[in-house]
Parts: sequence; C-alpha cells; structure tokens
Amino acid sequence: MRFCYVAMGLLLAATAFAQARPRAHDLGVPIAGTRGPLNGITDVAGVEVGHTTLISGTGQLIVGTGPVRTGVTVIHPRGRANGDPVLGAWFTLNGNGEMTGTTWVEESGVVEGPIAITNTHSVGVVRDAIIAWQMRRPGSQPWALPIVAETYDGFVSDINGFHVKPEHVFTALDGARSGAVQEGSVGGGTGMVCLQFKGGIGTASRTVDIADGSYTVGVLVQCNFGGRPTFQVAGVPVGQEITDFMPCFALSDVAIPAGARARRCADASPSPSAGAGEDGAGSIIVVIATDAPLLPHQLKRIATRASLGVGRTGGVGENGSGDIFIAFSTANARAAESDGVRTVQMLPNDLMNPLFHATVAATEEAILNAMLAADTMEGANGLRIHALPLDRLRVAMGKYGRPLRR
Repeated sequence: MRFCYVAMGLLLAATAFAQARPRAHDLGVPIAGTRGPLNGITDVAGVEVGHTTLISGTGQLIVGTGPVRTGVTVIHPRGRANGDPVLGAWFTLNGNGEMTGTTWVEESGVVEGPIAITNTHSVGVVRDAIIAWQMRRPGSQPWALPIVAETYDGFVSDINGFHVKPEHVFTALDGARSGAVQEGSVGGGTGMVCLQFKGGIGTASRTVDIADGSYTVGVLVQCNFGGRPTFQVAGVPVGQEITDFMPCFALSDVAIPAGARARRCADASPSPSAGAGEDGAGSIIVVIATDAPLLPHQLKRIATRASLGVGRTGGVGENGSGDIFIAFSTANARAAESDGVRTVQMLPNDLMNPLFHATVAATEEAILNAMLAADTMEGANGLRIHALPLDRLRVAMGKYGRPLRR
C-alpha cells in the first residue's frame, strides 16, 4: 500500500489556501439573507476553527494500516485562549449518532470548552485528548465533560484502525484560528459522503438587524447524510437530474467487500448504484454560533431550526442518520461564573424570527459549500466518491429557471 500521510492542524487563512471550487454564493445559488464578510462561522467574533486532516494509503483495506481518510475539526466558541463558557443548547433530529457532553449542556445551559467533530470510532480518543489539553491550561476546573460529535467515514477510511491520535487533536486545538474556514474534505469531514456525493466540512453565515442591534449567525456542518433522490439545491431536484456519478469501486484488482451494493466504476450498466449513503444512512453535525444575547431555552429554538436547513437540501432524519445540532451564544460573557448573582441580557422571543431565518439559510448554504468544496476521493478498496459536478449542476439549475453564474 502506498503511504502518504498528511496532517493539517491550522485553520488556513484566506491567503494561505485557494478554494479550488466556487462556493454557493459565488455561483449565485439563490439562498436568502445577508452574508457576513467571510460567510462562515468565524464571522461571529471570537470563534476559532482548527482542522487536522489525515490522508494515507490507497488500495485494499487493511485494518490498522489504511487507507486512511479521516481527521478532527474543533471549534473554540471564544477562541482557544479564552476559557469563559458560553450559554448553549442542543437538539437531535434523529439520534442514530453521538455528541458527548450534552446531558450537562441540557442540565446547565452552558457549553464549557471546545466542540470537536470526528469519525464515529474516534469519539473516545478525541474526548480524552480534549480533557488532557484542558487540564494543562491555567485556571481549568478539575473535571471536564467535552462535547465531541461524530459522523461515519468507514466507507472510505480504515475506521477500525483508530488512526486519530491525541497529538492530532492537540494540533487542531492549538492551531485553531479566526478567518476563513477551509471547507470540503478536511478535518473531521475528510472521509464523509453527503447525498451520495463527496461531502465534508462546510460553513456559512448571515447577519440580521433586530431592534437597535446587528447580530450574526454562523454555521459549521460536517455533512455525511442523505440519499441522492431527495437532493435539492434551492428547491431544484438536482438528485433526480444527476442520477449517475454514484459511488463506485475504481480498482479492478480489489474485491468488492461483501454486502457492498456499489458497482465497479467501469461497469457500463445504466442503472445507478446505491453504495455509500444508501437509504439516507449517514449523519450530519451542525454547530451554530451567534453573538445575539440569547438564553439556553432560546438557543434550543435556534438549534431546532437547523433541521429545516437540512431538510431544504434533502435530509428527512432517516432512521440510519445521526442528525445532531448544537447552538451557543458568545454574548453574556462571564455568565457562568459562580461568585454571586449574574446579570444577563436576552432578546425577547417576539424578535427571534430573523435569527430563525438566518439559521435555516446558513445551514442550507453550509451544506452546499461542503459539497462544492470537496473533490472526488478514492478510499478503502478503491471506493470512489464523486465530487458534485459543476457542469451538470448548472444544467439542472438552468432547466428549472435558476441559472448559475460561471
């Protein structure tokens, strides 16, 4: 097996990487709302994101060796240097997945420390590494309940080889930065499949004016959900227009794993294959940040609205999908301190509708950005997951009267 190992621990600034493929807004996909300057979760002041990406090997799956297509992504709500907790809440549309630490979030209304996303079988090591990282920092409390979420990358990666190590988590935690967020096949999203195209990490933001204030909602997703038939872009049934480019096995000299329904890529059969993502199996993690002054019960309402953004792209919370969302507010600094009565601010519920619209739109766009940024990937046993083909997307959108920019 050819071995090539890549670890990227920094959130790359806009000048440090070139987004090889256009984002949804660049194409003119008609999704409502006013975008922030970066159109990402880091438009919320203080938020930092870090990735470690692990890519190695090609060919037949050998457990413990590879191929490896995985990683970890971390979000610091107030930045890695600021341990002040934020108010937060979580919601699950369908619970066939994991997000650790959420019983305490539900009980306390507080998010303490970073939020991490990785593959299904690396949740434990990421959680433990976050604890070790926190315990080394001055002023840390003597216990920790980290928030670590997952989606399954075992179609293309050696998930049972446990390749994510503590040092990879430390690199992502220490390398997190503000600025433009790298999208696509990076970090925890490296090996993910979304609507049976290549998925991964995506982000978007919206700004809203409420009363006398201006507020930002930023969303980051790890997109690994859904089947092709329900895939939509701004209401256009793209999944029904692009029925080819399905997952397939590219290597003729490697046996197709028992039970796999994907065909070989060289098979000229006109019938599309199923394979990765069939029957809506998979998951999506959505992290929502805002600087609007909201209390935990209101953030629960925000987290719930992410479901509508997922639904707009084709997700329906299928049985095999873990659709888990968490929202936090960077307002109300020091609200979690225990030295007496705290005073907090909140927007009235009657003024929350713009934030709901912002959450839905940013979630929808973040999913599309994840898919648009991701290139075609071949992984374990030569399974090929195709990138969303831009030329075919343009044709489909134009057919329904929504032409895209070139």
